[in-house]
Amino acid sequence: MPRTDRFTAVDVETMPKQLLPGMLYVSPKFSTAAHLCACGCGEKVRTPLGPSEWSVERTPEGPSLRPSVGNWQKPCKSHYWILRGEVHWSGAWSEEQIIAGRAKEEHRRQEHFATQAQDRKWYIRLLKWLGLI
Repeated sequence: MPRTDRFTAVDVETMPKQLLPGMLYVSPKFSTAAHLCACGCGEKVRTPLGPSEWSVERTPEGPSLRPSVGNWQKPCKSHYWILRGEVHWSGAWSEEQIIAGRAKEEHRRQEHFATQAQDRKWYIRLLKWLGLI
């Protein structure tokens, strides 16, 4: 399978069994996206969507998927960005960089959920509404 240079986004409710190269499948209902690895290895790449995960932005030029895709558990270990439909390749990461990147992701998730928990407290919401904090 040849390398993919560009992606087009398509909305789906559920992911198709067969993914096509160059297609970024986005399921708003299930907050997930999927595509075939841009390197051409044929591996399916799934990315959860959400405030502490990946995000998809649609532009006239094509979709952007952020942050980057690092296929560290796949044999190809591809690392790339999808920006405005175009694939931008990044360098391979060492095992230490992968561990540090995963720790950073986990820290970002923990901060997000801690903020959400604090916002759920009624008095915090009230004080914010009153403009006191």
